[in-house]
Amino acid sequence: MFTGIVAEKGRVRELRPTEGGGRRLVVEAPSIAAEVAVGDSVAVDGVCLTVVDGDAGAFAVDVVPETLARTTLGGRSVGEEVNLERPVAARGRFDGHLVQGHVDTTGRVLDLRRDGDAVVARFGLPGDYARYVAEKGSIAVDGVSLTVTAVEEPPVGEESWFEVALVPHTLAVTTLGTKPVGTPVNLEVDIIAKYVERWRSAIR
Repeated sequence: MFTGIVAEKGRVRELRPTEGGGRRLVVEAPSIAAEVAVGDSVAVDGVCLTVVDGDAGAFAVDVVPETLARTTLGGRSVGEEVNLERPVAARGRFDGHLVQGHVDTTGRVLDLRRDGDAVVARFGLPGDYARYVAEKGSIAVDGVSLTVTAVEEPPVGEESWFEVALVPHTLAVTTLGTKPVGTPVNLEVDIIAKYVERWRSAIR
């Protein structure tokens, strides 16, 4: 389980095909690489992955075809930065919201506009997921826990959008401040919203 509080920005060192259509992703991240061991979990741009190798300055994870198809990791290239987070310890502080590292869908950056020292970012998402997004609720974008400031309820089948405010700290310590309009992002909606919908469906 994660909280969406990014610990470090890493940089893709290597991305190579593996047997069966997957990819081996090697990420340079001195702080996290020094702490993790083979078998540990790390969220890479919001995707929960298992460490399979590493050294003092980098760690490697294998990305299976299913994950490549459902997330943005298949489009990463050498030199790109990624957001990284280790799982929260049971005794640790819980500063963000419940994030599983199970990406629901991908969206894209629609607009970025300045609001004082913050940036208001608008992201598109498939209309089927709009019901899980609520104003003042939580959502994870590329693994970053954010508070929704506005959301559009679209006609059935059409793309929706939501907005978040990126404060200076978030702009500095995550990759969200460097993503131009049109960039795809990983989205994980609030797990509580999904369970509420499941419960409502069961009692109808």
